[in-house]
Amino acid sequence: MDTLLIAKSKFTPHELNIFTIEYEKQKKSKLITWLFWLLFGGIGGHRYYLGHIGKGVAMTLTLGGLGIWALINAFFINGWVDKHNEAVEKLLIEKIVALRGAAK
Repeated sequence: MDTLLIAKSKFTPHELNIFTIEYEKQKKSKLITWLFWLLFGGIGGHRYYLGHIGKGVAMTLTLGGLGIWALINAFFINGWVDKHNEAVEKLLIEKIVALRGAAK
């Protein structure tokens, strides 16, 4: 991950602007995820929001394991959001570096 941070630190202002705009579009919010869990946790609303469609469907069909699965998920939500956002950041850095290389 350090090499990605080094690559990001070498972005031009234009590249950094593109990165910031795209990151803001694609990142997920912990607050929104928690609201989905609170309001729709029993049917996997937070899973759908985070892109975990298969597990969301399983939660919908089992009503969140009759609530138990939904409750257990509460312990993992912050980590899932962080992991998603780190993956988005990594992908965007790699794309910008690749585009820079293709432009040369």
